[in-house]
Amino acid sequence: MSTPSSQTNRHSHLELSTLLETSRLLAESHDTDFILNNLLLISMAKLLVSRAMVLIYRPKEECYEIAKLKGAGNLKEGQLLDFPLSKELRKQSVIHCNNENLTLPEPLKDHRTCTLFNLQTSSEHLGYLCLSANANGQPFNTREVDFIEGLSIISSVAIANSRMFSEMRSINRRLDQRVYELNTLFDLSKNFNMIVDRDKIIDILKFAMMGKMLINKFFFILEHEGSRHVVASNGITTEPESAEIDALFSLPNDLMKVNESLARQHPFLGNNNIRAVIGLHFQKEKKAVIGVGKRANGELYTESDFTFLKSLGNLALLSIQKTYLLEERIEKERLEEELDLAENIQKGLLPDELPKCSQLNMSADNISSHQVGGDYFDIIDAPNDHLLFAIADVTGKGMPAALLMANLQAMMHVLLPTNLSLARATTKVNDIIYQNTPANKFITFFWGLFNPNNQVFTYVNAGHNPPLLFREGYSKPQELDQGGLILGAMPTSAPYKQQEVSLEPDDLLVFYTDGITEAKNSTGNEEFGKERLINCIITHQEQPPETIKKAIIREVRRFSGPVQSDDLTLMVAKVN
Repeated sequence: MSTPSSQTNRHSHLELSTLLETSRLLAESHDTDFILNNLLLISMAKLLVSRAMVLIYRPKEECYEIAKLKGAGNLKEGQLLDFPLSKELRKQSVIHCNNENLTLPEPLKDHRTCTLFNLQTSSEHLGYLCLSANANGQPFNTREVDFIEGLSIISSVAIANSRMFSEMRSINRRLDQRVYELNTLFDLSKNFNMIVDRDKIIDILKFAMMGKMLINKFFFILEHEGSRHVVASNGITTEPESAEIDALFSLPNDLMKVNESLARQHPFLGNNNIRAVIGLHFQKEKKAVIGVGKRANGELYTESDFTFLKSLGNLALLSIQKTYLLEERIEKERLEEELDLAENIQKGLLPDELPKCSQLNMSADNISSHQVGGDYFDIIDAPNDHLLFAIADVTGKGMPAALLMANLQAMMHVLLPTNLSLARATTKVNDIIYQNTPANKFITFFWGLFNPNNQVFTYVNAGHNPPLLFREGYSKPQELDQGGLILGAMPTSAPYKQQEVSLEPDDLLVFYTDGITEAKNSTGNEEFGKERLINCIITHQEQPPETIKKAIIREVRRFSGPVQSDDLTLMVAKVN
């Protein structure tokens, strides 16, 4: 017969074998549900208990979840229990529920006969194995408690390993997703960089939203030059009003998940079932917003999804802005070419050198501002040894002004050899310009013929700054203002008048454009004016024309500072 001692040894050997086999079995498994199920089945079979469950600790909520349950009818798996345990009790490996210091949660009030076995690793409390009393109602003996403690330790390690394995799988899945997203963004970036057509860029964005993210409902609103409008959308039933678009740009965060409150504030979002609005920035300014509805596969958006959407939107926004910058550069280059051509035309119209005249000493100059202006002057040998003086200011800048100036010069050269008087010729010039130029284009114009035989100067002033005639013995200059309306403003209704002026030796004529008198000082609140011009001329009246011209230009530049806002054009002639 076997002795009690030998029976005890056989029981111990059997229990040890069970623990070893369980350890091997659980070590090979990374399924938490399998581990918990085996823990309960082995415990219940060994101790002959009818009810058992595993409570898993949830540190964020500071409560316990019934993760696995067998035999407890009034409880459910997944149920949360508020189970306050003192630090002293939580350190114990075995807790008897009849302990007076233990406060059981309401669902466990009738489980005072239960025993809790601590599931823990060396660094973490995982939860408890909760076992009811055995079938005969006797408390567990020392050997049974030791067995369950050993089983709990093995299961705790298996649970921790399973969690670690699950976390690693989750991390790997996230890494795989991020690699896929990065590869997608890289491919899209290459496509965007090869395209300068905005419509095609927007099409790629649409395909990426629908094909890569499975989003069938979205909108993309872009701001450019102060205007905001929808440039891409799909599945949107109503277009947002201007005020609604402005409100979307004013949302405080770059990622706004649409809840009931936000949907009420912005009916456009609620009406179209938009789930999130993402703000996009270019050079620290919000330049676009993306709104997305639910995904076609029903999956909820993750933070990684929102990061991908923002990166995708930023790629599209950057590419769209690139197209605008490219268009601006092309337009700038076109304007620069036009200005260069206009400048060459303008320079070609101005005389290379002044004609010779024994009765006159002359000097003239045109100093352009940064832009090609519309100033023009000329001194031309005319029939019968006459000398023609002309000065004009065409409205506008650049090529249109240069072409209109060229037309004016061509008409002068055509009409000059004819027998028409200056007045009749001015009428023809005005009517041609009026009929062939836009309503906003006109010319202030002055021209006059000097007859060296009798020193008579005949002129017509078509709305130009009156040239100044300085005579010896007169304190004020005479203004040559007779003529008529500026050229091109309206058809000739009243004939232009021409006026004759007899010139005497040392008489001084100064022709100028408004770039002289309207030059502003550095603060921009005062003009050089006619009074300063006259005083400067009087100061240097006894000097040669070249000296007078340089003195006027020097005074204007001193007054206006380094900025020249308009052309400076001068002709100075003194009678010998």
